[in-house]
Amino acid sequence: MKRATYLMCCLTIGSAAILFTNTLKAQATDDDKKFLTDASQGNYDEIQLGKLAEQKATNPDVKNFGRRMVTDHTKLGQSMKPYADQWGVAAPTSLSPDAQKEYDKLQGMSGADFDKEYISDMVSDHTKDLDAFTKEVNNTKDAKFKASVEQGKSVVAAHKNMAYDLKKKL
Repeated sequence: MKRATYLMCCLTIGSAAILFTNTLKAQATDDDKKFLTDASQGNYDEIQLGKLAEQKATNPDVKNFGRRMVTDHTKLGQSMKPYADQWGVAAPTSLSPDAQKEYDKLQGMSGADFDKEYISDMVSDHTKDLDAFTKEVNNTKDAKFKASVEQGKSVVAAHKNMAYDLKKKL
């Protein structure tokens, strides 16, 4: 009798765990997954371009901005990773086509030309990213994911403002 009760408890707990996991997965809409895919790619792109800026920038502020992109976008990616794992969103392994074009263009530049082009690209990218984060904050129904997206939005907004201020100085 004890064994039967034990087995029933195990089955009940196991079933509840499966249902709970499926409930969590069900909260993610296709739009949430698309946003997460795009945001993950954007993080990867910003990290790679930031590393290039750390190497090639001549203006110390631009070099520091590149370093900050690497640090902040790495943290942002880590904060989104649990959702990516849960929702089956694969991490990018290469630059997006647009970022690859920009990377190749920047690779062939140096000095003040590099600095201006990189920062100009960062203003443009972060403006688009801020729009995407704002839209996701307004549309997602997953409360925990929304909180993470709101944190990401504040990071992206700060980057946009920093890049814009740097662009005016260059």
